[in-house]
Amino acid sequence: MFSLAFLLSISNLKDAEKLSEYECGFEPFDNATRHPFDVHFYVVGILFLIFDVEIAILFPWVIGLKHLDWVGINSMFLVLIILLVGFIYEWHRGALIWPQND
Repeated sequence: MFSLAFLLSISNLKDAEKLSEYECGFEPFDNATRHPFDVHFYVVGILFLIFDVEIAILFPWVIGLKHLDWVGINSMFLVLIILLVGFIYEWHRGALIWPQND
């Protein structure tokens, strides 16, 4: 049974789906050596996580807004201003511009 399964699996090794590009757009590797990976994927992922967590923090704040005093409201606006400054900084640094591979 093991030999039959092995022989049948050899025919599926060179499947077109397995040799196609992954979601990141890179060609699959044929050998064990690694090609340089674009750091831009990590930067966009980290920026997404930062702003996604901030949106998750905003929902409870909005629900409890009528029960907050001025300290809670001002502290949340301070957090929003810090994030806005960080977003503008990343925008001007070009972190949100996807590089063109020609």
